[in-house]
Amino acid sequence: MRRTVDDARRWMARGTDLVLSATAGWDEAELSAPSGLPGWTRKHLVAHLAANADALGNLVHWAATGERTPMYSSPEQRAADIEAGARRSASELTTWLRESAERLAAAMADLDERQWRTEVLTAQGRTVPATEVPWMRTREVYVHAVDLDAGIGFADLPADFLTALADDVVGKRGAKPDVAVVLTATDAGERWHLPGTGTPVEVGGSLADVTAYLTGRPHTVTATDGSPAPQLAAWL
Repeated sequence: MRRTVDDARRWMARGTDLVLSATAGWDEAELSAPSGLPGWTRKHLVAHLAANADALGNLVHWAATGERTPMYSSPEQRAADIEAGARRSASELTTWLRESAERLAAAMADLDERQWRTEVLTAQGRTVPATEVPWMRTREVYVHAVDLDAGIGFADLPADFLTALADDVVGKRGAKPDVAVVLTATDAGERWHLPGTGTPVEVGGSLADVTAYLTGRPHTVTATDGSPAPQLAAWL
């Protein structure tokens, strides 16, 4: 693993600032515009980020107190919270986004070394130490900063974060094999192997594009013969 909890907390703070800066001052029309995610407006995406901060705050509370507090009571509740949030006014929604991020950061700052080691349960049912929570939030704020369709691209994100994200996604994809792929980040000298069926397809592109490809976002990654890179199944 090429990241630490300190790395994740640093990235989380910077990614949060990026999202808050991008959305600051947006009016109803700007927030109601489509996001980069099919079927979601920017309001849906901002509501998701705000609700995610509150949900991860539940895990921090679990770590702090030992009281079992899942991220969400159910997948249906998660979806309902996003839909309800998307109906809020622009000012209400951006206030929720900012205040939920502040609450999460403050709660994390209060954890001691023992509490950080507490095991908690993710929304996907994985048992992880609380030290994973900053990383979970980092992925959300940085990837969705791109999904806001506000002129932010993967190339604008820190290279060390992109490398860590590629490591993470390859690990998750390896647990549910797809087509076999060998990926090369041509500008970073990094290579990843995705296990799967068939002869491995060699693909390459910039670190930013490789990470976008792995996470199912628009990219310019191609196979070595110039053909399109194989399509991958959903990441999460």
